[in-house]
Amino acid sequence: MIIWIASYPKSGNTWVRSIITSILFSKNGIIKNFELLDKIDQYPTKKYFKNLVTNFNDGIEIQKNWINSQRVINNDKKIKFFKTHHLYCKYGNNAFTDSVNTLGVIHVVRDPRNLVSSLKHHWSLENNNEAMNKLLDVQTATGLKIDESKEYSFPVMISSWKNHYNSWKKIKKNYLLIRYEDIIDDPKSQIKNIVEYLRNFFKFEINDKKIENILNTSSFENFKILESKGFFKESNLNQEGNLKTFFNGGPNTKWQNFLDVKISDKIQSEFSDEMKELNYL
Repeated sequence: MIIWIASYPKSGNTWVRSIITSILFSKNGIIKNFELLDKIDQYPTKKYFKNLVTNFNDGIEIQKNWINSQRVINNDKKIKFFKTHHLYCKYGNNAFTDSVNTLGVIHVVRDPRNLVSSLKHHWSLENNNEAMNKLLDVQTATGLKIDESKEYSFPVMISSWKNHYNSWKKIKKNYLLIRYEDIIDDPKSQIKNIVEYLRNFFKFEINDKKIENILNTSSFENFKILESKGFFKESNLNQEGNLKTFFNGGPNTKWQNFLDVKISDKIQSEFSDEMKELNYL
């Protein structure tokens, strides 16, 4: 069955995946490169639909095979993690996932005001206003036109930040909420929370030294160093076809330093209930 690591883009998914793979798949918790991230694949992508879908540009055909593809994934009865930015949704009779295929959700969220500059860079948008509009737009999606030469070119329905957050919190089964800001403020506590969650499904050894190693090598600063050495391959391309920096602004990027008051007020107004629920307001 699948444990989803679900998040709106640029909300800390890579950080959490690194922590999880370090806990489960490393001996000492030291991250020397990002190879362990391969233990947690991305969904949806073409390889999970290749024997099910004939036209990858047909959104209806893909939606009809969400569950079918997950049945194939789960044929071996093993627990798997998948990263996803996809909305937990239902179109007609087609649900993105179900209780048969989903074992649990690690839901990573981030203050939407701090997402503006990250999304602007990540999606090569013109300005902060355009990035804000993406956060507000219920139709926000990526990969709607499939590039057959690229494995990760695939439709991902994201919707607005509000819809995305509210959709994944509906899954009550084995649900863990992680705020990006809490990993920044108290990473050791969050690692321990993740450890306790994982103990529900896996047997593994961990001690204080391994946790300290994870703390030190999963820092944003270390990730930037590893990316500069060419170890990170998940970045988007810029207009010249070169990889953009993925670890760009980082934890010290504060919305108060770059966001126009009109934009912050608009976000706070549109997402007031959710931001209060998450103690962002």
